[in-house]
Order: sequence, then structure tokens, then C-alpha cells
Amino acid sequence: MKHILGFLKTQPLWKNEQFGLRQFKMPDIDIHTFYPAPIPTNIRLGHQVEHIYKQLLNHTGRYDVIAHNIQLKKEKKTIGEIDFIVEDCHFDAAQNKFRESGKKFIHIELTYKFYIIDPIISEPIHRLIGPNRKDMFFTTMEKTRDRQLPLLFSLEGKEALSSYSINPNDIEQQTYFLGQLYTPYGMAAPSIPPLNAGCIEGFWVTMKEFDSANFYKSVFYIPHKHEWLHIPHGDVAWGSHINILMDINMLHINKNAPMIWVKHPNGTIEKGFVVWW
Repeated sequence: MKHILGFLKTQPLWKNEQFGLRQFKMPDIDIHTFYPAPIPTNIRLGHQVEHIYKQLLNHTGRYDVIAHNIQLKKEKKTIGEIDFIVEDCHFDAAQNKFRESGKKFIHIELTYKFYIIDPIISEPIHRLIGPNRKDMFFTTMEKTRDRQLPLLFSLEGKEALSSYSINPNDIEQQTYFLGQLYTPYGMAAPSIPPLNAGCIEGFWVTMKEFDSANFYKSVFYIPHKHEWLHIPHGDVAWGSHINILMDINMLHINKNAPMIWVKHPNGTIEKGFVVWW
């Protein structure tokens, strides 16, 4: 359940419509009546997120997942995929009933990212980069808008939807672009409009800054990738600063910036990234 709670805590990187993309608005989830099916931990984190999202959508009572992860092929080569096609069974609370006619379908592209905020970059929407500097928010957003969403209207997209008797022209397109953001350690959170500052979850720090008196008295845990969604908690095997330094150095050799959980002497727990660059 920890991964479910972590997913639900994560906010979308923007609200309503920005960049020509409308964000899906997730209905409130009654977690007390939700009993998730097991999520495999031996698959990529992105695929784990898809499993979580699919279960939550079906649990809402408002949305039915008609199809997800539809592979589009051209001459036996995969050219892309459609993440989710859902039917909106909109419940009218005033009339205490669901929509009676006129089915509404939504194509949703799901994205869940971890970004650090680099204040050196002047333009806010370009400040968000992956901890290993291999990924940029702006590039991913543009790819979603300009390449992934238009696939629905390609010949291959239309053929794929025909098996569900759905006309792509009758589908509304939205994104559900979630993110955890990390600010430079010891600095006030930089301005990032029009992005959602509510996505800020922790800090990032260089190795030089991490190997300082600010951290010597704390204890640490390096979560596994499938734990990156989790809200930090105390029920883990904490390690000392000197021990965690060795583990981080090994990861940095391969240019991997680990997430860490930090438990301070006063009992507070934070999470962040220790970058190698």
C-alpha cells in the first residue's frame, strides 16, 4: 500500500491546461475501500506506475479502463503506444445516476517523473532536469504533445481503436503528468511558474556538500527504485554517514545519482538526491 499512498500524494506538474495540454483531474479515492492487486517489483518503475493508475481509475466508479498500453506497429516495428483509453461514466450527484447516453472516451498519456530544479537555468520550465541529467521536463512534455498524442490519429492508431469500435475523433485527449521535484539543499525553493510548486518533495545535494557537518549526525537509507514512490518512513535499516558515503561513491562511479532518505537527530525525515556531477 505504500506505493499507492505515495502515488496519490504526488501532484500534477501543472493544473488545468498549460503548453497546449490539459491535465486529467483525478477523482478523490476512498482508500479505505481500495484493495490493490500486487504490483510486480521486478518491472520498470514506469510500468509499476501504470499498474497503480489502472487500478485506481477502475476503483473510482466513474472511469472504466477500456484499453491500456496499446502497442502501435508499422511494418512489424513498434512506432509508439497509447497509454490509456477510458470511458467517463460521469456520475451526476444531483440526479443520483450515471450518464445515460452519449459515451465519452478519454485518451490519457500517463507520465511520472523525478526532477531536480537547477536555479542556474533562467527559464523556469527548463530548470527541471533528471538527477542524472539525462532527462528534461521540457523535452518530455514536447514529446508527449507533439509525438505521442498525435499517434491516436495515425493510420495505426485508427486501426488499433477500430477493434474497440471507437472513433478517434470522438476521444478527448488529456495528460496525467505527475512529478516529484527537488530543490538545491539549503536554498529557498526557486520560482517555477507556471509549474506546480506543490510537487516539491525534497532536496538535492552535491557529494561535496553531502560530505559535510550538516549530515554527519544523521542516519540514512538508500531506497530501492520501487520505493521511490513511497512517503519516507522510519521502518527501514538506517546506516551511518560514513557507511552511506561508500555506497553512494559506488553508485557515482557509474554516474547514478541515488535517492536518499535522511533521518535527522530530531527525528524528522527528508528525502533527496545526491548528484554525481
